[in-house]
This record gives sequence, C-alpha cells and structure tokens, in this order.
Amino acid sequence: MSAPADPAAPPPTAPAPEPRGPVRRLAVPAGVLAGVVAAFAYVGTVDPNEPGHYPACPLLTYAGIWCPGCGGLRSAHAVWHGELATALTANALAVAGYALFAAGWLVWVVSAVRGRPFRLAFGRVHAWAAGVVLLGFGVARNLPQGSWLHP
Repeated sequence: MSAPADPAAPPPTAPAPEPRGPVRRLAVPAGVLAGVVAAFAYVGTVDPNEPGHYPACPLLTYAGIWCPGCGGLRSAHAVWHGELATALTANALAVAGYALFAAGWLVWVVSAVRGRPFRLAFGRVHAWAAGVVLLGFGVARNLPQGSWLHP
C-alpha cells in the first residue's frame, strides 16, 4: 500500500509540447481535404443522375417527400464539374454546406500555420439552429411555393 500524496507538494507538471513546424501542423487539415476531394472526385466521376449507382432516398421513395438531403449527390456532381447554377437547383442547402466547410477549413489552415489551436465549439443553440434550418428547408421544398427547391 502506498502512502498518500503530500497535499503541500506542487502538482506534477506536464512536459512542454515540442514546437511543430507548419508542415507537420498542416498534416491533419491536408488529410481531411484529401478525403473530401476524393469523395467529390468519386461523385464527380460516377454520375448520380444515372439510375443504379446510388441508393434512392427512402423518404422520397416511400412517402413522396423531398428530404433536406435529396439532390445532395447531384449537387456535389455539379460542383465538381463547375456548374454552380445546376448545383444550386439540385440542393441549395448542400451548396451552402460546401461553402461553410470551405470557410471553416481555411480558418483551420490559417490557425495551423500560425501555430494556434483550432476548436469548434458547438453548443445546444447551434444544434437547435441547424435542426431548424434543416427542418425549414425540408418543409419549404415540399410546399407548392417551394417547388423551385426540388432537385
């Protein structure tokens, strides 16, 4: 049985982190970008407009309702080919998501180059706001006035 620690003793300190160069700090953001580019490249080469390549949306198939994600693959395919107008008509919310990801990734890279930590701190308010946006988009694209939001 070991003796209890002396309460007057200073707490043990962790060793100081080793300074890392910018190339090493950019490894993870570069890996994430490589994964995203690979996914877009796959969707860009395997056309989602041709039936049989991807599974159909179950909500659209069984209920006839456009979900917030319907048209997302067609949108990614159009973005890959530089057709922004087509991407927006396929799924405008997905295009906004692509732009939000790109902005966040750039902030991450700038933080990594400067040697500062990058943290995303999402709270309840952010989760609720995202849910409201998704629900609102899903409802709007199923109303007669929102038919222009259909893929």
